[in-house]
Amino acid sequence: MADSITSARALQDDEVIRAPQLSGERVAHGFFTRHGGVSTGLYEGLNAGAGSKDDPAHVAENRARAAATLGLAPDRLATPWQVHSAEAVIVEAPFSGERPRVDGIVTATPGLCIGVVTADCGPVLFADHDNGVVAAAHAGWRGALSGVLEATIAAMEKVGAKRDSITAVLGPAITQPNYEVGLEMMAAFVEGDPERERFFQPGKAPDKRQFDLPGFIVQRLETSGVKAGFVGRCTYGEPDTFYSFRRTTHRGEPDYGRQLAAIALRD
Repeated sequence: MADSITSARALQDDEVIRAPQLSGERVAHGFFTRHGGVSTGLYEGLNAGAGSKDDPAHVAENRARAAATLGLAPDRLATPWQVHSAEAVIVEAPFSGERPRVDGIVTATPGLCIGVVTADCGPVLFADHDNGVVAAAHAGWRGALSGVLEATIAAMEKVGAKRDSITAVLGPAITQPNYEVGLEMMAAFVEGDPERERFFQPGKAPDKRQFDLPGFIVQRLETSGVKAGFVGRCTYGEPDTFYSFRRTTHRGEPDYGRQLAAIALRD
């Protein structure tokens, strides 16, 4: 694969979701769907998950197309090795060697595309347009509860962001009607703050609850003092548009794709 963006086609506007709150002259971003990729079979579409069992050449081409859509070469895209942590890292260049095992990634370097991959967990993109800092976070329930969003915001501040200038948008994630959990998970949330019970609704069985992951993520962001929003799309409920770990599990499929959420400061 060539090193220029001409080696991969940019995606069409209807193949990527953009949040108006993040758009601007200094920032390029996208919540990518499964549309516009070259993967086949279980992974059909724009699978960006290097951790999947998809053909690595297909994954590389899909990631190159995402980077091209943001106006960058494929080697300018950096995503961490996600481990459901509450850790964030500041980066100034693409990774060489083993990727850091973190779930938040921050940069103030123009021309560097940073992102996370998800398949039901919450992909959150952050931008401080005024001070030239962007970030991405992978927020499943564990990461959101343990502080990955707050850690990402703190890392942004270390490179010049101002909390009251940061906008954060949650991309496509599993929503409450499709997210059934057990009572033990609710207990883990309520133990730290009884008011968090409001994010759980009764499930179909007495020992089940329906968890509002997007609502919880947006609340954590707003409590942190940043402007926050949600694109309002459910990964589980739109199988033609998004990959979903839970949907794959319910279908008994052996693996699943991941969609990319990415952001960059323009040169």
